[in-house]
Amino acid sequence: MTDKYIFEWHDRVRDYECDIQGIVNNSNYMHYMEHARHMFLLSRGVSFSGLHEKGCDVVVARVEVQYKCSLRPNDEYITKLYVTKEGPRYIFHHAIFRKSDMKLCIRAHYVLAALVNGKLATSYPELDELLQ
Repeated sequence: MTDKYIFEWHDRVRDYECDIQGIVNNSNYMHYMEHARHMFLLSRGVSFSGLHEKGCDVVVARVEVQYKCSLRPNDEYITKLYVTKEGPRYIFHHAIFRKSDMKLCIRAHYVLAALVNGKLATSYPELDELLQ
C-alpha cells in the first residue's frame, strides 16, 4: 500500500455485478473506479458535467489494470486513488481493497487527457488543483 492516496470511496458489491463464477465481472471494476473518480471530483468541488459545460472534456486515453483478488456478492470494498501529471496527461492511480481484510483486489492506472473545445490541453486549472 501507499500513503499517497488522497481519496477513498466505500461501496458494496451487488449480486448482478457478478458472473456465473460468483465473482465480480472484470468490467464492473471499471465502473467502480469511474464512480470513485467522479466522487473524488465532486469532493473537490469539480463537477464532471460542469467541466463539459465549460468546454473541457476529460477522456480516457489508456487503462492498465492488474487483477489480484476477486470480489464476491455483498463484499464491501474501498476504492482509493491519487493523481499525478505527466505532460498533458492526468494519471489516476487506483486501488480497490476488500474491506474485511484489506486485501488488494485491483491496481489500475487511468491515463486521462483534457480536451478544451476539442483540442488537447496541456493543463486545465480545475484539474491542476487536484494535484495539490
